[in-house]
Order: sequence, then C-alpha cells, then structure tokens
Amino acid sequence: MRLSLLLGLALSATALIAAAISLVWTPYDVTALAIADKLKPPSAAHWLGTDHFGRDIGSMLMAGAQTSIAVALVAVGIGMGLGVPLGLLAAARRGSLADEVIMRGNDLVFAFPSLVIAILITAVFGPSALNAILAIGIFNIPVFARVTRGSALSLWTLDFIRAAEVAGKGRARISAEHILPNIANHLIVQGTIQFSLGILAEAGLSYVGLGAQPPTPSWGRMLAEAQTMVTLAPHVAIFPGLAIVLTVLGLNLMGDGLRDHLDPRLRRAA
Repeated sequence: MRLSLLLGLALSATALIAAAISLVWTPYDVTALAIADKLKPPSAAHWLGTDHFGRDIGSMLMAGAQTSIAVALVAVGIGMGLGVPLGLLAAARRGSLADEVIMRGNDLVFAFPSLVIAILITAVFGPSALNAILAIGIFNIPVFARVTRGSALSLWTLDFIRAAEVAGKGRARISAEHILPNIANHLIVQGTIQFSLGILAEAGLSYVGLGAQPPTPSWGRMLAEAQTMVTLAPHVAIFPGLAIVLTVLGLNLMGDGLRDHLDPRLRRAA
C-alpha cells in the first residue's frame, strides 16, 4: 500500500474521529462565552488557545468538523445519487436526444460555480448549512455525470458488453449489472476528490456568510471572524486554516492512493 494512501487515510481518519467524538464530548462547551479568557494563547488549559469570545479553539475545531464533513458528505451523496444514473443513461443512449439534453444540462450547471448557485439559493431561502448542501450538491451532479458517461462509453464497445446484448439483456440492465461495477473504482476516487472540494466549498461559503449560521461552529466562519485579529492573536486564524488544509490534503492523498491501488495498470507499473 502506497505511503500517500496511508498518510491520506491517517489525516482523513483524524478529522472523522474528531467529528465523531465531538458529537458526545468536547473539552469545553462551544456555545459558552468567557470574555475574560478571550484571545488567550495556547496553554495547558486551552491547548490551541481561545477566540475573541473566550471559546476554546480546540473544541470549536472538533465541533466545526461535524459541519464541514456533514455538508460535504451529503453534497457528494446528492451529486453521486443523481449524477451517476444520468451519466449511465447518457452513455447507454449515446447520440440520442436524452444524451444531448443531459450533457447540455451539465454544461448549463457548470456555467454557474457553487458560490453563485449558493448566492441564488440564499437570496430566496436565506443562508444556512442546508442551502450550502444544495448549492454544492447541485454543482456535483454534472461532475459525476461526466465521469460516469466517459468511463461507461469506453466499456460499451467491449466484447463482454456485446455478448450481454446478444443474450437479450436491455441497456438498463447492462448498465446496472456490468457497466456500473466496472466503473465503481473511478467513482470512488472521484468521490474522495469531490469530498475534499466540498469541504473547501463549505469553508468558502461559511467565510462569506452563506453557510452554517451561528451558533453552529464552522471552520470557514472561524477564519472569517479571525481575519481582523491575525496580528493580535495569529493562533485564532492559524488553527482553523490548518484544519482545512490538512483535511483536504488527506482526502486528496487518499484519492490519489485509491486511484493507484484500484487501477490494475498502475499497480503493475508500481
């Protein structure tokens, strides 16, 4: 197993474990204010220091991992759940009206970045974590549709697929029984990549006030609140930034490692 995959798994597991533990316990209450302890540097009492409200930054990061991971995970689920069937349909009906409609619809969604989609959604429904999920999820649909269609098209010309057609299997059944299992490795790798991008997107949306709202902790909003205090208390910005960087790095390394591990050609080359 490659070092990149092991390192990626370790970094990703750290974020997941921190989020899971914060569901039942954090060193300090993330909603309790202690103004007398505001902007304290890292110490034995507060390992990562405190923010401008006196809240423990370590506890905030643990609770913020819940938000980032939950938003990214659900958004990827939406993208995969809708994009994969659309991609399979487009590949099975290549050159048909359905294929054309699906691919042009993908182009239309790609014309609007997730931030723009979030602005449109929040203009109607208001800023929230749910609306961030919708914005990121909608943007993920064409990503998975394109990856699925591209991977599936290369299989439709192979002999075992033609044998299944000769045996009387319909295109929908072939897509489910033969195409999807053979492109699952591509979808898994793409899923880890989109997961990391989802965490970045959630942090960006929260940074501009379109993501999770107070008192729900969020890594992006922690950075936004710390931007005016960087020179006074740099630890307030450093630790949320590190949490985002290390988590995204871990997921990207895991995606690269899974790609190398699941692709037999890359395994043989190694």
